[in-house]
Amino acid sequence: MFNKIIGNDEIQNLLKQAIKNNRTSHSYLFVGTEGIGKKQIAKEFAKALLCLNNDKYCNTCKSCIEFDDNNNPDFVILEPDENSIKIEQIREIQRKVVEKPIISNQKVYIIDNSDKMTTEAQNCLLKTLEEPPEFVTIILIGFNESAFLDTIKSRCMILHFNKISDENILRFLEENYQTKVNSQIMLEAFQGSIGKAIQLQDKQEEYEQIENVIVNLEKRDKIDTLNGAEIIYKAKDEKFEILDYINIILLDMARKSGKYANCINIVEDTKKRLQSNANYDMCIDNMLLKLWEQIN
Repeated sequence: MFNKIIGNDEIQNLLKQAIKNNRTSHSYLFVGTEGIGKKQIAKEFAKALLCLNNDKYCNTCKSCIEFDDNNNPDFVILEPDENSIKIEQIREIQRKVVEKPIISNQKVYIIDNSDKMTTEAQNCLLKTLEEPPEFVTIILIGFNESAFLDTIKSRCMILHFNKISDENILRFLEENYQTKVNSQIMLEAFQGSIGKAIQLQDKQEEYEQIENVIVNLEKRDKIDTLNGAEIIYKAKDEKFEILDYINIILLDMARKSGKYANCINIVEDTKKRLQSNANYDMCIDNMLLKLWEQIN
């Protein structure tokens, strides 16, 4: 169990011991940034809970085999419907949760991105968390702990997941993708997340071009700045990721010179405009010109 999962060893060991000593909780809340293994650990934990072998996680019993085939009827993952988890989805769980297991001796429900539950959905789930059937384990996974009602949190064992170390991320990329990261700023953009590292590892060249635009703002005039920023204008489909990266660059530059500190606010204002569906090219024009004026 957990053999292929990197990081959060303390949580892994805690869950292993809970299974070994038969002292698992009926409800867990896994909290931490995206892409650090919360869902993977939850699924491995669920597989062990459902295993029919006394040693657990045998990989050979009917439960384990059907789990690996994504066909175990005693295991359910609930995802957001569009941008939220709605009360109707929780009510469906409540209808099913009282039914006895079909293959295993237990049932496991994972609610992924559960910090996107509406208040009504959380209040509905509370009834199940207060009096869960003895054969049920519910695992909530989320990023924003403050989004959960205190009544929800009080009925869960909360496990806080840490970011993955830079060393482990670099080793993972080299071993699995034969990728070497040459930029410290790029490494910072991973934010301790294996998921984000996988997403960005093949975009180093693109991000290096963006870094070149930003670090040379004070060396170019306004027209050259706009003309040289084609890579940013082309990044409309990943605009928020690009703007986050620009702020990481600016934060690094602000450590060396205070005049870059206000630039971060300029980028944040741009993100807000784009979230309000403002024109992308015009927002980038405005942002780059304001950055140039702030720095020069």
